[in-house]
Amino acid sequence: MRVIVLGGGLIGSAAAFFLARRGLSVTLLERNRVGTGATVASFGNIRRTGRYLPQLPLAHRSRALWGEAERLLGRDVEFRATGHLRLVFDEDGLADMRRYIADARPWGLELDELSPPEIRRRFPGLGPGAIAASFSPQDGSGNPRLIAPAFADAARRLGAEIVEECGPVEVSATASGFEAATHRGRFTADRLLNAAGAWGATIAARFGESVPMAAYGPQMGVTEPLPHRILPVVGMWSRAGGDGYLRQVERGNIVFGGGAERVPVALDPGHARADPARLPGQLRALVRLLPALADVTVIRTWSGCEGYVADKLPVMGASATTPGLFHAFGFSGHGFQLGPGVGDVMAEIIATGHSETPLHDFRIGRFQTAAAQTATVQAAQA
Repeated sequence: MRVIVLGGGLIGSAAAFFLARRGLSVTLLERNRVGTGATVASFGNIRRTGRYLPQLPLAHRSRALWGEAERLLGRDVEFRATGHLRLVFDEDGLADMRRYIADARPWGLELDELSPPEIRRRFPGLGPGAIAASFSPQDGSGNPRLIAPAFADAARRLGAEIVEECGPVEVSATASGFEAATHRGRFTADRLLNAAGAWGATIAARFGESVPMAAYGPQMGVTEPLPHRILPVVGMWSRAGGDGYLRQVERGNIVFGGGAERVPVALDPGHARADPARLPGQLRALVRLLPALADVTVIRTWSGCEGYVADKLPVMGASATTPGLFHAFGFSGHGFQLGPGVGDVMAEIIATGHSETPLHDFRIGRFQTAAAQTATVQAAQA
C-alpha cells in the first residue's frame, strides 16, 4: 500500500514514521520545510490537564510515545517530564479546576490539588497570588524545533520519501487512488492523509467536505538566560480569558505565550508576525505567574500559522465522502502533545481500518450532520 502524507508538521511527520514502521510505502509532501508551520510556532507544552475529556485516551497514548521518543527516533528531542502546574487566582477558576479533577479521574488522569502553602514550598517564586493549583507530575515539555525533523529523518531511514519545498499541492482522486501535483513532480498513491494543518480545510473542501476553520497566529517570546529555577510548565485556570503560560528551558531562557489575542493569518503566504507593541501587555498578564518576568529582557518573539476549528476540536479519521482519504488537522493550538499519538493512530487506521483509540467525536462528518440538522429545523420553522 502506498500513502501520500500532506504536511510536514509534527502530525504529518509522525504519521509518516509510523506508517513506514508498519511497512507501508510513504511519501511526505511539505510545501516549505519540515516542522516550519504550526509546529515551530508551538510553545512545546506536553499537557493533558484541561483537555476535552473524550480526547484523553489519545492524549494518554501520545504521552506514552513522548516517553519513548528518544529510543524510537534515535535522538534527544528534549522531552522532559518536569510536570505541569496550573495556577488558580479566583473562585471561578477554582470551581473549574476541581470539577475537571473529578471528571478526569474516570478517564485515567490523576491530578493533584495544591494549596497556597504547598505551591510556595514546592515552587517558590511562582504565582504568589494563587489560591490553589493543579499539578500533573508526568507531563512536561518538548522542543518544537527538534521533534518534526526527528520524525521525518527516522521515517526516511525506514524508507519513506520526504519531499520538502514542493510548494502548493494540487490533489485529486483517480481511478486507482490519488494524485498530488507539486513543483517537485507528480506523486500517486492508494491512500491520502491530509495533515496539512491550517490548509487542511482547503484540502478537505476539494473532496466535498466543509470544515469551519480559520487560521490564527499566536504571540510567543523568549527571554535572556536566567538561573535555572523553574522545573514545571506553568499555566493557569481562568474564565476571564487568562491563558498565559511559560516554561524555563535547561539553558535558562524562559519561553512564554498567551496573554495576548491570536491574530488572523492569511493562508497565502501563511506567515504571521509577532507585534512588538503587544509585548508589554502580554508580559503584564504573565507576571501573575512569575513576577520575576518584570525584570528580564525579551530577546526574541515569533508567531506562526495555526488552524482553529469552530468547535475547537480536531478533525481526525476517514473521509465521509472519499474512500482512501483520511484527515488529521485543525488541532486549534493544542496539537503538540497529541502529535506522536495522532501519527500512530492514523497509521493504525490507514493500515488496518480501525483503531483502539476512540476518535468518534473528531470525525469530519460532524459538520455535515450539524448543517443537516440546522436545515431541518429551519425548514420546520418556515
